[in-house]
Amino acid sequence: MSRPMRIYKEFLFEAAHYLPSAPIGHPNSRVHGHSFRARVVIDGEPNAETGLVFHFDDLAAAIADAQDALDHRLLNEVEGLDMPTLERISMWIWSRLQNRVPGLAEIHVSRDSCHEGVIYTGAARPAPLAAE
Repeated sequence: MSRPMRIYKEFLFEAAHYLPSAPIGHPNSRVHGHSFRARVVIDGEPNAETGLVFHFDDLAAAIADAQDALDHRLLNEVEGLDMPTLERISMWIWSRLQNRVPGLAEIHVSRDSCHEGVIYTGAARPAPLAAE
């Protein structure tokens, strides 16, 4: 089986957060901000008629909703992000896009200034049965 084509679109957002699980006195226990970069990755084959895996305008429209919900916000106040780690932010973005973006394969979220990030590939999928 050949590997499908992979496309992606990135978006940026600025946001503040704190980590309730951080020890008292730790810098992460206080409100602080970051510049975040998110990448939405889609797997698929180019459509025979359009030549596209997924139209980038449609992807931008799907992303805009998530970006608006995150940009210039206190992430702890965003529904579903009371513990706004990179891991949880990537899962949150996935849940916002999974029904709108066919072929969704990965969500990357990083803080470039910290040189760190996460790649989320969705919930664990059960192994296919031999007959499938």
